[in-house]
Amino acid sequence: MAISELPAERAVLHIMWDCDSSPLNQSTASVSSSSVFSQDTVSVHSEDFRPSWTDSIQMNLRHVSEWPSPFPIPKFSYDVELKLCKANVTYEKSKKGLAVTRDMKMEILDKIAAAVFEIKGYPEKDELESVASALVLKYPCLKEPGSITGYEGWKASIKYKLGNYRSKLRRAGCNEVNVNRKRKGGDGEDSPFTLKKPKRGEVNHVPDYPQHHDDSTLEEERVALVNEMQKKQKNMTVIRQKMALTFSLRRREVVECQPLVSKVQERWPALFSSEEIAKEFHRITSKDLLGTFNASLGKLVPGLLKLYRSKKGALGEKMEDLLDKLDEQTSDIVSHRKTAALRGLPIFLREDAAKVFLKCLDTDNLEPVLNGASVAILTILQDDDAGTSVLEQVVVLEGEIVLHDIPDLSTALAYLFGLLYALNIDYPKQTRHTFEAIQAIFFELGGSRCSHRIRALKTKLLL
Repeated sequence: MAISELPAERAVLHIMWDCDSSPLNQSTASVSSSSVFSQDTVSVHSEDFRPSWTDSIQMNLRHVSEWPSPFPIPKFSYDVELKLCKANVTYEKSKKGLAVTRDMKMEILDKIAAAVFEIKGYPEKDELESVASALVLKYPCLKEPGSITGYEGWKASIKYKLGNYRSKLRRAGCNEVNVNRKRKGGDGEDSPFTLKKPKRGEVNHVPDYPQHHDDSTLEEERVALVNEMQKKQKNMTVIRQKMALTFSLRRREVVECQPLVSKVQERWPALFSSEEIAKEFHRITSKDLLGTFNASLGKLVPGLLKLYRSKKGALGEKMEDLLDKLDEQTSDIVSHRKTAALRGLPIFLREDAAKVFLKCLDTDNLEPVLNGASVAILTILQDDDAGTSVLEQVVVLEGEIVLHDIPDLSTALAYLFGLLYALNIDYPKQTRHTFEAIQAIFFELGGSRCSHRIRALKTKLLL
């Protein structure tokens, strides 16, 4: 019999946890002390039933990767809902709006600000407009007479209320808004300040710490994670658990302190593996790194190659050589078409492809090749009697190889893009449109915010 078939008063859950054999308990006492590791019988309806440690982590993370349309207006208090419903009936009959009292307006704005922040801490102008529009659509009695849209005043009020709400959260210790507090320099003057808000569609930019954790406990977990990575026989289960647990600490470091890649490698060595790059990207964006990228690439290849061929003459020798080499291929055509579509992207966007796609032989000295390479993919070729073949693809950041043994160019580019998010690295100026295209077109991150060049490319691909 399934537990769902039992009467509510008889549905019970027996939690039998073997504390001695749990890998989590062996490695982290701080997590186990905050979870339910009891051998008692606990009713699923009991107040004593609490979520597991994984649930406590998930509670601090957002899971909505796109702004909802229409925006779901939250439910207000009973008296406010009652007044609004009756006012809607009156509005339908006489088109007479509701005279909103100060208390009612505060209730509406407070609930909306909290609902907005649950989805996004720093919404864009068009997103705030969608909230105000949804409000007067649900409650026409709130439309403002004399206003073209009927909600301009509400839009401004929601914007300012959200700012006040962020101030309250900052005082309460919310990480996402705390990183944007202005700090005083040693001489009493304001230090240079840059707003560290999400700019590339990050869902979890700087999340709060998991329940029952603070800087000191998460630092202990980080040290234990480094120690685990130094072992010959690594416990991958423990590594995955600790990487998930310390996500909020890691994000605060990379966003607030903006450390060098070498420093992040020293403090977070587990992050520089293909598995953890994908997991970190998913934690930040709620997107599947390889799955989303490969699916989008498969759909976009025909359109991209068609655009390249239509502009072949205007784009110069590099594009001509790229397409000529593609036409010469007789085997593994699908893979070659994907590679050509990616290598041609910076050329089509009139950027220097050599800045992001590097090549060298396995016998070459890597130092001059990597010198000055801030964000790039390096294809290492093997030159033997049978001809030149690809030995491996590697990811390069700040002049150093950070990820080896990648099978193909598309996978390498996906991991490179994932690392840009994981390390909060800005796109290089010389190739920013290439990475913006990957963000906006391949991953559909950032909503409608994109440059004119990328918007034009999106339009052409839809034709």
